Amino acid sequence: MKSLEIKNLCVSVGEKEILKGVDLVVRENEVHALMGPNGNGKSTLLAAIMGNPKYNVTDGSIVFDGKDVLAMPVNERSKAGLFLAMQYPQEIPGVTNSDFLRAAINVRRERPISLFAFIKAMESSISELQMKEDLAHRFLNEGFSGGEKKRNEIVQMMLLKPSLAMLDEIDSGLDVDALRIVANALGKLREETNMSMIVVSHYGRFLELVKPTFTHVLVNGRIALQGDYSIAKRIDEEGYDWIYQEYGIEREEEEAMPAPRVTSIGACAVRESVKGAGK
Repeated sequence: MKSLEIKNLCVSVGEKEILKGVDLVVRENEVHALMGPNGNGKSTLLAAIMGNPKYNVTDGSIVFDGKDVLAMPVNERSKAGLFLAMQYPQEIPGVTNSDFLRAAINVRRERPISLFAFIKAMESSISELQMKEDLAHRFLNEGFSGGEKKRNEIVQMMLLKPSLAMLDEIDSGLDVDALRIVANALGKLREETNMSMIVVSHYGRFLELVKPTFTHVLVNGRIALQGDYSIAKRIDEEGYDWIYQEYGIEREEEEAMPAPRVTSIGACAVRESVKGAGK
């Protein structure tokens, strides 16, 4: 059973310490909602797990499936089964979705996927996410709407089938119908693969659809509160003020944080091979 174990994780960006000792365990097929006011470390945590070099781990450990994640380059974290659906998916002109995804799949396999099998899998994923049929031939995220970019992250996830998926505000930019479509696709994938998830979200509607097993609230770089879905529901109804009041937490001054720019799970792994993906 694959699990993620984080102990006393401390992370800095430049001179600013963001995470100040985070402990978290995510077991197979669990869904963990990660909540908290803006600027308190949610995206930083996901970026550190995935290996964004802008985020410097100063203390603690991250272990996945018994392996030291911090010792792995980003492409090896991808191959180990980690996936990050980004808050701000990048546009990559000149690289088609199909070339990118086929290369991403192939670097994780001993034998390349056949063209027929790849096309069938991609068409099925595009159909399930109710996206335009020309998606495969478009340059990666170029000219996509915000909602299309987010759904395209889920297409990548469905094809790569990670063991642990981290969703960084994947619901922002999605309308009500798209939220349901994405949530249904995630539920189906979890049934097929026992995939676990860490979900960063501010929206109760999406969390209600994905049904988190646990909820963790990050405040001032630490997990201030954790429990079941009822915490997420109360935050949706009342905001975060009650947490500061009931737990005697002082508000720290917020500073503007750079958005984590981690390329989706396959990108680093295929940087050298994507040119030959269409052969």
